[in-house]
Amino acid sequence: MRSFKVRKTLKEIAEIIDGEVVGDSGIVITGISGIKEAGAGDITFLANPKYSAFIEKTNASAIITSREIESATKPIIRTDNPSLAFTKMISALTPTQIKHPRGIHPTAILGKDISLAKDVAIGPYAVIEDNVTIGEGTIIYPGCFIGHDVKIGSDTLIYANVSIRERVSIGSRVIIHSGTVIGSDGFGFVTVDGRHLKIPQTGTVEIEDEVEIGANVTIDRARFEKTVIGKGTKIDNLVQIAHNVIVGRDCIIVAQVGISGSTTLGKNVTLAGQVGIVGHINIGDNVIVMAQSGVSKSIPPDTMVWGYPAKPHETARRINACVQNLPRLYKTVEELKKKIEAREKNG
Repeated sequence: MRSFKVRKTLKEIAEIIDGEVVGDSGIVITGISGIKEAGAGDITFLANPKYSAFIEKTNASAIITSREIESATKPIIRTDNPSLAFTKMISALTPTQIKHPRGIHPTAILGKDISLAKDVAIGPYAVIEDNVTIGEGTIIYPGCFIGHDVKIGSDTLIYANVSIRERVSIGSRVIIHSGTVIGSDGFGFVTVDGRHLKIPQTGTVEIEDEVEIGANVTIDRARFEKTVIGKGTKIDNLVQIAHNVIVGRDCIIVAQVGISGSTTLGKNVTLAGQVGIVGHINIGDNVIVMAQSGVSKSIPPDTMVWGYPAKPHETARRINACVQNLPRLYKTVEELKKKIEAREKNG
């Protein structure tokens, strides 16, 4: 089944994505689909040359590839970045399928002294408390809660059932998916005579421009000052970011990551799925933490780490290789032990 329907020649598509056609540029493309699902008339893409075998297996009529692919048995469009080119093509050739709310729904509950810029949309049963400022073109879906003194920039999209607590700041062109909570109390307690007494969390959260936050993410407010998510950072579903965390610009944080309080991430950091990070450490610029790693100490810039506790990738691989050999090593040791015992017995 085709995900999108179009009608363009391969030459026309190549012009849209600044690509080079190799093969019949006059074939007509009528659909866009993934490489495994594609059928006759579809165009698809191949981002990684190591999967080039799919070029021969796919039923697509044409493929967008990298410039490393010089030719194929079917027409291709060679590009500098196939993923980006495919995205650009979809944006240019397919209509927006999501119908966002428009205007202010009569069931929305608006507090006092609210500032709404031009073309703000607020869906049914959303609650906007006092002294909230919302920038031009921002869309708030049904069932959202926006606490008092919140500031939201322009062209931001907040999907259904998002909660944004008091005094939080959200930038422009931000996307927040359903079920996310921003500005909940940080997890702070002091134990006195066996009882856990709550420490007030008086700070806030600042989400900078062009951030995307997935579904059911929790970002806690700071104990003092602010928790910060840097410009351009993308956060997957089910991520927990604790109080006073600073996330740099253009980071990628994948599903089920947990970042403990007062940790700082530099720019362009990647945290793969289910990574856990202790508090009060620094993760340098361009660090990659591989999936399911446990980070217990600071990591210098431009480093790839893996494991539990996380170590430099090559070191972790060597340790893992040794661990995999433990059964064989155990068997060898047992055999040697028996030989030694036999020699001692025989004198």
